[in-house]
Amino acid sequence: MLDLRYLRTHLDDVASQLLIKGYKLDKERFSTLDAARKSADIESQALQAERKQASKQIGQLVQTGVAIDDAKAQVQQTLEKIDASLNALKARSQAADEQIQAFLYDVPNIPDVSVPAGKDESDNVEVMVWGEPRQFDFKVLDHVDLGGGLKGIDFDSASTMSGARFAVLKAGVARLHRALAQFMLDQHTECNGYQEINAPLIVNASALTGTTQLPKFADDLFKLEGDADYFLIPTGEVPVTNLARDAIHEEAVLPLKYAAHTACFRSEAGSHGRDTRGLIRQHQFEKVELVQVVKADESERALEELTGHAESILQKLQLPYRKVILCGGDLSFGSCKTYDLEVWLPAQDTYREISSCSNFGDFQARRLMARWRNPESKKIELLHTLNGSGLAVGRTLVAVLENYQNEDGSIEVPDVLHEYMRGVTRIASF
Repeated sequence: MLDLRYLRTHLDDVASQLLIKGYKLDKERFSTLDAARKSADIESQALQAERKQASKQIGQLVQTGVAIDDAKAQVQQTLEKIDASLNALKARSQAADEQIQAFLYDVPNIPDVSVPAGKDESDNVEVMVWGEPRQFDFKVLDHVDLGGGLKGIDFDSASTMSGARFAVLKAGVARLHRALAQFMLDQHTECNGYQEINAPLIVNASALTGTTQLPKFADDLFKLEGDADYFLIPTGEVPVTNLARDAIHEEAVLPLKYAAHTACFRSEAGSHGRDTRGLIRQHQFEKVELVQVVKADESERALEELTGHAESILQKLQLPYRKVILCGGDLSFGSCKTYDLEVWLPAQDTYREISSCSNFGDFQARRLMARWRNPESKKIELLHTLNGSGLAVGRTLVAVLENYQNEDGSIEVPDVLHEYMRGVTRIASF
């Protein structure tokens, strides 16, 4: 969330910057809430001073001839009245703080100055294109038909046991999916310097609040039934970023770089009718998540590095893609700058998102209390958090199936995956 003090002193500037995201900051409501909190604090301080003075009045009353017991009773009566008022003010101040907190939880992050203006994804700006789309001399099939022909993707069985937007992968296709995840993890840990993490798939509300999924996006989450406030993770970002939570990190351990292969679960609220065919938008899917936690002056460079690590997977798989910078209107709630990587899908004759790599600045770290000790200033400072898919495994599977298809419906296995497929170089129907 945003810094309360910064918002208070730069209210007009923040409101103007947030318009780039299409968010209209309610300045009047903020000012009213902030004034109520200030008023309660000022009154409380005045009463505290009054209480301090009242407690000294016993001796003064005795000096004027009042019996000591009577003096104590008078002062006690005054103190009780002050305490009652203080308790009421405390409740008022707490309510004001909670309202301010709720207000801040609803305010998105400020976009970086390099973020282009725009309303939606059509206004995103292409940064670069890598690779040439393959030219086919036969009719191209999409991954659904390819998977069906290979008897490797079974939507019917998944629908029977789980409902829509689930899939069962089988045989060579399942093996290819596993190979992709292992390949990605090996690349990021052995070549790109990330520490491998095996993270929980169930987290509490506090963890989701820290990474800004709650309270804003509760409808997108799968909540577990029962008394406990637990949820299935919507992305590996949540448990992995929470590793930096409630801690003051020494400079020597920074940057923190984590890679995790996790299942992810999303209700896809509000996406009805979008990508209902195939594996593109599922309730359950897998990703290899990349997370970096860095010092503030390193986050801009870290975003370029993290994005490059995700790109390296596409390049090694020889999958054509393009890189775009998201415009303000397409930028997520918590991000200050995001690059999307979009892989070429020949059956759709277009590029589709396969990774989003985002810099959150100190927006998540402020909620998480993820900090570091600056040895030069001796001060405790907030860290910056970044994450990105490196890559979404299911969507990478889709891209491999479609880009590496043969006329007979078989699939050539990319060279870099041969060792992960135990020497299998071609997937065909069995």
